[in-house]
Amino acid sequence: MSLSSANDALTGALLGWYDRHRRILPWRAPAGRRADPYHVWLSEIMLQQTTVATVKSYFDDFVARWPRVEDLAAADLDDVLHAWQGLGYYARARNLHKCAQAVAGDHGGRFPDTEAGLLSLPGIGPYTAAAIAAIAFDVPASPVDGNIERVTARLRRITEPLPGGKTAIQAAARDLTPSRRPGDFAQAMMDLGAMVCTPRAPKCDLCPWHDPCAARAAGNAADLPARAPKKAKPTRHGVVFWIKDAKGRVLLRRRAERGLLGGMMEVPSTDWRDDPWDKDEAAGHAPLAAASWEGAGEVRHTFTHFHLRLTVVCGTVTGGDGAEGTWVHPRDFGDHALPTLMKKVAKAALG
Repeated sequence: MSLSSANDALTGALLGWYDRHRRILPWRAPAGRRADPYHVWLSEIMLQQTTVATVKSYFDDFVARWPRVEDLAAADLDDVLHAWQGLGYYARARNLHKCAQAVAGDHGGRFPDTEAGLLSLPGIGPYTAAAIAAIAFDVPASPVDGNIERVTARLRRITEPLPGGKTAIQAAARDLTPSRRPGDFAQAMMDLGAMVCTPRAPKCDLCPWHDPCAARAAGNAADLPARAPKKAKPTRHGVVFWIKDAKGRVLLRRRAERGLLGGMMEVPSTDWRDDPWDKDEAAGHAPLAAASWEGAGEVRHTFTHFHLRLTVVCGTVTGGDGAEGTWVHPRDFGDHALPTLMKKVAKAALG
């Protein structure tokens, strides 16, 4: 059988399986209908580093509040960040807002229908551009998410450990991508990885690619894709200052737009560094001087690239008019875009 015929057989088997077993997802168009590019884009941004189960309610909330990309573009960034709470990686939310503004302002509310055009938008990288192009516009593009990566590595038995093996996997995925129903094919690969070709204990007997799967035949499907050993995450340290005024309000400030938790509200703190802070040294970095600082325990949090340990200290000030930030009563914290880390700080301080 020629390579072209073999790929046609693979496509037919997978699409037949997908037509019978496809997942029903709020952003996915019914069979035979073209997906809404706004819905595809919104879901793909939300699904980065987040599970389908978690994203469903967030997607429904966003679409209910901002039914069109123009509505999201006109929204206040704080409202978008607040609605994003719980999805993490807040740079995605800021870029989501910027992208909506670019589509609304520069493209007449219509997403570009090519990978190149989509790549020109804020927050859209190669994977997301390929996913939107394929699913929303039926362009024969090859998005490779974690599910497609796993399915492809096993089908072709690509044994080079990740991340080095990504190049071979992406090339194999491009080779598999058909010109007929490429959007359905991409979603079928995603569903196959989520439902059958799972990370552990793949259900090979239920797989439409049971026979042609090279890793299944070799008996090592569950071991692929292989991964290089992870480097240990470093730990950073900081001191966070829970400062109350005479009215019981707490000083909050906004983080810089760029960088980790950019644009979010925070309880002021020292820099986060490799070495623990001495108490007296840290006090010199407080935004206001308190008569005394009382310890309220430690908060631990893990980001993608490092662990964080924050010592929480509490103090009261009588003035505070010259402080940089906003005085907010804890009962009103829900009105502000506080990331999960700062909610942990508040819980420790309110003890």
